[in-house]
Amino acid sequence: MSKGRVCLAYSGGLDTSTILVWLLQQGYQVVCYLGDVGQDEDFAAVEAKALKLGAEAFVCENLQRELVDDVVSRAIMCNAIFEDQYLLGTALARPIIARSMIRVAEKHNCAYLSHGATGKGVRFELAFIALNPSIQILAPWRMPEFIEKFQGRNDLLKFAAENNIPVSSTPKAPWSMDENIIHTSYEAGILEDPDHTPPKELWMRTKDPQDAPNEPTEFSVHFEKGLISKVVVGDKEVTDSVESLKLLNKIGYENGVGRVDIVENRFIGLKSRGCYDTPGLTLARLAHLSLEGLVMDGRVRELRDQFSSITWSRLIYNGMYFSPEREFVENSVVFCQHNVTGVVRLSAYKGHAYVLGRSSNASNLYSEQDASMDSLEGFSPMDTTGFIAIQAIRLKKYGEQKIKDGQPLSKS
Repeated sequence: MSKGRVCLAYSGGLDTSTILVWLLQQGYQVVCYLGDVGQDEDFAAVEAKALKLGAEAFVCENLQRELVDDVVSRAIMCNAIFEDQYLLGTALARPIIARSMIRVAEKHNCAYLSHGATGKGVRFELAFIALNPSIQILAPWRMPEFIEKFQGRNDLLKFAAENNIPVSSTPKAPWSMDENIIHTSYEAGILEDPDHTPPKELWMRTKDPQDAPNEPTEFSVHFEKGLISKVVVGDKEVTDSVESLKLLNKIGYENGVGRVDIVENRFIGLKSRGCYDTPGLTLARLAHLSLEGLVMDGRVRELRDQFSSITWSRLIYNGMYFSPEREFVENSVVFCQHNVTGVVRLSAYKGHAYVLGRSSNASNLYSEQDASMDSLEGFSPMDTTGFIAIQAIRLKKYGEQKIKDGQPLSKS
């Protein structure tokens, strides 16, 4: 008698193939699920393997548009970044995959969800619980009966041989990878030594800057209310949101733009070394930042940067996409983008990207006349005297108190 139907996040690799067969042996029916978020994958081969091993069904959903339109667009709007370097490529995709998996589980009447994440991974489960609080989760790598049987890779390989599970003959890279339309991440293995230089062959999404073209690539990114509306390079013009990101990815790839190597602080309290190449989003973020300088009110930008951007980024990193606070913060982000319309011209060259200029016909808060050092029209230098006097009131009091206490600021 079946213990119930499980929707398993299935990649076709050794870990999830082992979990699939193990679940079947435990008496569960299994529907295998794979989300297409832009990774380079032979989806037909993954499906064939799942069905051959005994899966009741295999479902693959193309999530690239959902990912770009629902999440990546918001990341660009708030210039999302975690600990000043990581553009959140993996974390941005997780809620979209989780939402899709819940849809599939409900459609196939699955009572359980299962995945191959280790005990350190929390994003999927936080999303599952928020989306369907009644569904049960089977996390094999936290189940005593599973981890007692599988102590490491050798046990997985032995189980695969005993149960006719095909194992790739291609040598496994000495690091773990996660890929989607936004980036490729690399961690674990030889990268666990934070002082080990990533080998040249590790980077898949960006050319080595030394091998990049000797001529820069010039291009422009067009925005409409904070959303990318068009990307132009040479005589190529793209307006579709997904294709725009792919074109930016190509520009970044060819010019070696978007590499990051950091030690980050994970939600559960551990430090982790990660390498990421994120070509397109790196370029999009730079363009968006530059346009905001032209069209966004300074105080609004200050509030957004100090609260909304940093909070939204941390919520995404910690797996809190399906939370009331994320909805609250994101609404403020979208609101502040109403005037972010214009064009940014950029150049990519040997690992770097540069802004060449920006313009906006919709909401240009910059006044060339007011900013000019050659014109006093509309601005009286005498007004600055009163401004300085007002701003200096508390500073004068502070300086007087320091002198009274024998601690003049000149000596600090």
